[in-house]
Amino acid sequence: MSSPAEVPIPPDLIRRYSGTSPGRAWLGSLPGLVCGRLEHWQLEVDLGPGQLPWNGHGGMVVPVLRAGTPAALKVAYPHDEAKVERHALRLWDGHGAVRLLESDAGTCSMLLERLDAAHSLQDVPLETAVPVWGSLLRELSLTPDSRPEWQEFEHVAVRAERWSDDLPADWEQLGRPFPRWLLEAALEVCQTRGAVGRRAGTDVLVNTDFHYLNILSRPEGVAEGSADGFAAIDPQPMIGEAEFAVAPLLWNRIKDLPRSAPERGLLDRCRDFSQAAGLDAEVARQWSLAREVENALWSASRPGHGGDLARSLWVASTLAGRTLADLPAARDLPAPGEAAGLASS
Repeated sequence: MSSPAEVPIPPDLIRRYSGTSPGRAWLGSLPGLVCGRLEHWQLEVDLGPGQLPWNGHGGMVVPVLRAGTPAALKVAYPHDEAKVERHALRLWDGHGAVRLLESDAGTCSMLLERLDAAHSLQDVPLETAVPVWGSLLRELSLTPDSRPEWQEFEHVAVRAERWSDDLPADWEQLGRPFPRWLLEAALEVCQTRGAVGRRAGTDVLVNTDFHYLNILSRPEGVAEGSADGFAAIDPQPMIGEAEFAVAPLLWNRIKDLPRSAPERGLLDRCRDFSQAAGLDAEVARQWSLAREVENALWSASRPGHGGDLARSLWVASTLAGRTLADLPAARDLPAPGEAAGLASS
């Protein structure tokens, strides 16, 4: 067992946050934050010799014991999604998502049920992943009620309306990094779904980062293919149309698309996952197109993300029905963050 002073910071997290003053300040405070939560929640670090804590894009997760029971201490960089994660987990209460045991807003820390970090939906065949994801999505799609946590989430339609202004401005500023017709396809989605989504009365709690690696196995294990054996993590929650959640399934595991017709395979994947969750596949396609155009502009603005840009453009243009030429073949596109040496998301 490690003592609090020996909890190492994963090198991946150091690389990601050492480039800015706020990031360096957070890294410097991280040992103290971890130590404080260990003491306050009476936790024992459960790391073997030389073992690193787990980490994702925005935080560190330390395996711990609480009165002998396995749990996980998550300390996140205080970004917008991390600040509202605990509210969503409290609403889900362990149904379809990792169970929240304790939280502390001031340190952006949570004590969570311990899941099996070595086994995610990334590891199972897609034909198994489809019904599992669909069942979990149904379970997570709560309808808003009077509980105060609902006031904390941004609405998907509000974000879409903001994209209507931001995407054209970013496209121009970045030197028009892809054809205008693809930008206009995304803007059409923002203009229709942004307005319609706000009026439709179909609002649910949306896990906007609901991809394969963010769905972990529960350690007790259940029959293969059962959603009961899996739980979502890192939800980046919002309110809006549930179809907004489909996009990360399309920009991950691209290498699993059929080599003979990957474009058709991508559309089939959108359809299959949508049907499994009781969603409208056409609405899912539209939202996924808009989200990938936004991702493409993000990648275009950052050096070293050319692979991510190419992947986003391939997915977005394929969803729009006109796959751009001069892009790598689908099987050669990097996984999210792979080209920049970051964790997949």
